[in-house]
Amino acid sequence: MKKSRIKIITVLVSVVLVLTIVLYVNTLLSFEDTQLQVDSPLPKAPLNEDAAVARFAKAIQFETISYDDPSRLSPEAFLGLHEHIRASFPLVHQQAEHYTINQYSLVYHIKGSNPALKPALFMGHMDVVPVDEGTAEQWKQAPFSGAIVDDVVWGRGTIDDKVTVMALLEAMETRLREGFSPQRSIYFAFGHDEEIGGKQGAAKIAEHFEQQGLSFEFVLDEGGAITDGLMKGVEQPVAMVGVAEKGFVNLRLTVASEGGHSSQPPDHTAAGVLSQAIVNIENSQFDTNLSYSYNTFSHVAAYAPLSLQLPMANLWLFSPIVEQSMLSAPSSAAGIRTTIAATMLEGSSKSNILPTIASAVVNVRILPGDSIASVKQHIVEAIDDSRVSVETFMENEPSQLSPLNSTGYKLIESNIRRMDDNVLVAPYLVMGGTDAKHFYGLSDNVYRFMMVRLDKESLKRFHGVNEQLAVNDYLQAVSYFYSLLADAGE
Repeated sequence: MKKSRIKIITVLVSVVLVLTIVLYVNTLLSFEDTQLQVDSPLPKAPLNEDAAVARFAKAIQFETISYDDPSRLSPEAFLGLHEHIRASFPLVHQQAEHYTINQYSLVYHIKGSNPALKPALFMGHMDVVPVDEGTAEQWKQAPFSGAIVDDVVWGRGTIDDKVTVMALLEAMETRLREGFSPQRSIYFAFGHDEEIGGKQGAAKIAEHFEQQGLSFEFVLDEGGAITDGLMKGVEQPVAMVGVAEKGFVNLRLTVASEGGHSSQPPDHTAAGVLSQAIVNIENSQFDTNLSYSYNTFSHVAAYAPLSLQLPMANLWLFSPIVEQSMLSAPSSAAGIRTTIAATMLEGSSKSNILPTIASAVVNVRILPGDSIASVKQHIVEAIDDSRVSVETFMENEPSQLSPLNSTGYKLIESNIRRMDDNVLVAPYLVMGGTDAKHFYGLSDNVYRFMMVRLDKESLKRFHGVNEQLAVNDYLQAVSYFYSLLADAGE
C-alpha cells in the first residue's frame, strides 16, 4: 500500500514537472520582440511654435457641437472654424483642391505627380460633444476658452479631435512652404458630425469619393493613442493602432398592453414584461473571443513579465482564467465579446396609469465575427417572449481586420518608433465608433490612431471635464504628421 502511494505521488510529481516544463518552453517560444528597430529620429517640424499653438487654441473657441438633435447645430460655429482654417493655412488653400460636403465637412486634395499610385487619406473631425451642464462649473478653464495656461491648451476638442485636424493642416502648410510635391496624392477629410454617427459628414464624403471612382492605399483616422500605464504589466508607453472597429446596433424592445388604472393591475404589466426581457438579455451575454486581445498582447509580450506571458502563451490551458480576469472589468470585457447595454426606458406618463406601451433601447457593440443579424437573433432568443417585439435602428456592421504588412501600417508604425523608440506599437480593436467605418469600401487598409498621449487621468477627460492637451503634445503631433505626410507622398 505504501509503495502504491509513493508510486502515485511520483507519477503526479512527474506530470507536474513535465507540465511546468511544457508551459515554460511554450512561453519562451511564443513571443519574440517584434518591435520595429529604427535608426533615424523623427525630424522636428520647423515651426513658429507660439503661432502654431495659438492657431490650435483659437480653433477650440468655436463651439462646433454635435447634438443628438441635428437642428441644434450652429452654422456660425462651423463656418467660423472654416474661416479660421482658411486664414491660418493659406498655402493649403492655394495649392490644394478644396471643397465642402454637405455645407460643413471639408475635403482637401494635394495632387500627386504619379497617378499610378493610389492616394492616401487622412481624416479627423471638427465637431465635439456637448459640455454637460451639471459639470460645467467643474472646469478649471472655460470649456471653449482655448486658454493656454502652464503650457497646456484647455477646452473641448483639444483631444477629440481638433488636435488631428489642426496638426494635419499645420504639417501640410509647413511642407508646402518647403516646396512639397508628393508623388502620391494626399487627401484630407474632416467631418462635422462624427460624434453622432457621421451620417451627414464622413458618410457623404465617402459617397462622393466612391462616385469619383477613388480607392485609397490606406486610410488613417482617429482611434488609438499613445497609452501610458493602461496596459497591465507593461511599463513602457504603448501606441495602440486600431486595425479593426466594433460595430453597433440599437434594438428597440416594445411591449403593448390594454393599460388601465393601477388600482386593478394584471399580474404583469407591460413594464414588468419589458423588465423581465431586459433581465433575460443581461443574463445571456455573448460568447468571448480572446483573439483580438491576444493579437495586441503578442506585440508587447516581450516587455511584459513572465506572469502575464505564461497564461497568454498557453491559452489551451489558461483561457478560462484569462477570460474571467478580463470579464471582471468592463474596460477589458469589452475587448473580448459583443457587449449589451440597456440604456433607455419608457412607460406610463403617470404613476397611477398602467402603460399601454412600454419600450426600451438596448445598445449593442458588435465584436467582429458577430453581425447585426446574429445579434438580433441572440436577443430575440434570450427574451423568449412573443409579447416583446424587437426592431433594430442606427446600425453599423463591425469592420474588417486591416493587415499589418500594408504600406499604411508600416508608415504609421515607423514614424511612431522614430518619434520615440521607447514607445511600443501594437494593433488593437477600437471599442467605440469612428468616421473610418464609412470608408471600408474604399480601402482594405483602414487604421485608427491619433497622436496624443493618454494615461488614467487624461483618459477621464476624454468627453469629460477639463479636456486639455499639453503644448508639447500638440507640437509633437504636428511633427509626427510632418514626417508621415512626406513618407506617404513618396
